[in-house]
Amino acid sequence: MVKRIILVPMICALSWVPSGCSDSPPDGAESVIVVHGLGRTPASMTILVTRLRNAGFRVVSFGYPSTSEPMEDLVDRLRAEIERCCGNASETLHFVTHSMGGVLVRSYLSQQPEAHRGRVVMLSPPSQGSELVDAFADSPLRRLFLGPAGSLLGTDSAGITSRLGPVRFGLGIVTGDRSISPLGSWLIPGPDDGKVGVDRAKLDGATDFMVVPATHTFIMNRRDVAEEVVHFLREGRFRSESGP
Repeated sequence: MVKRIILVPMICALSWVPSGCSDSPPDGAESVIVVHGLGRTPASMTILVTRLRNAGFRVVSFGYPSTSEPMEDLVDRLRAEIERCCGNASETLHFVTHSMGGVLVRSYLSQQPEAHRGRVVMLSPPSQGSELVDAFADSPLRRLFLGPAGSLLGTDSAGITSRLGPVRFGLGIVTGDRSISPLGSWLIPGPDDGKVGVDRAKLDGATDFMVVPATHTFIMNRRDVAEEVVHFLREGRFRSESGP
């Protein structure tokens, strides 16, 4: 039975910070588009971006107004950013995402006529929605705080995640099982990271899946997670044993 409550969601609604193309990559470097989550900005991915650059990747940190525009408009923004910063069709292009950023990239890639040649790593994605969004189903605060895109991250058939097509790219998923949100964990059955259940992060067709002792908010800042991301982008598999 879905628990429904009316309360102010624990989302950091920061002002939108636009992204920018990075400098030209070193010879032979592959490009990575880094996409932040709901209510966040590129600043939330700064530590991970620095580690990816230190690993030799060219990184474009994509910023978008996650709480004010519908998913279709966000996909258009992402497409324009890719064309502007990574317009060379011959280059290998990867994605690294956090939270709703994974749904945004799935939405974008589902519209491409050909299978994506690069790899994708998603951190704490609501691949099958989140019970936290379900809890606001009857509340006028749902759209106010989550925005038109975030409001579609529920677990039922009306949610956007249930309408996306199959995975046609190499995908690694890392999610956490630690929470700093007692309320979020009460609403979510089973192990969770405070906002997304471990089982809800899973996605059919993913190449690899692992669970780390991390919270939803800070999973991208862990050094071991960054090392797993780099390994997957290079090898197509995580280096550590996959979780449940």
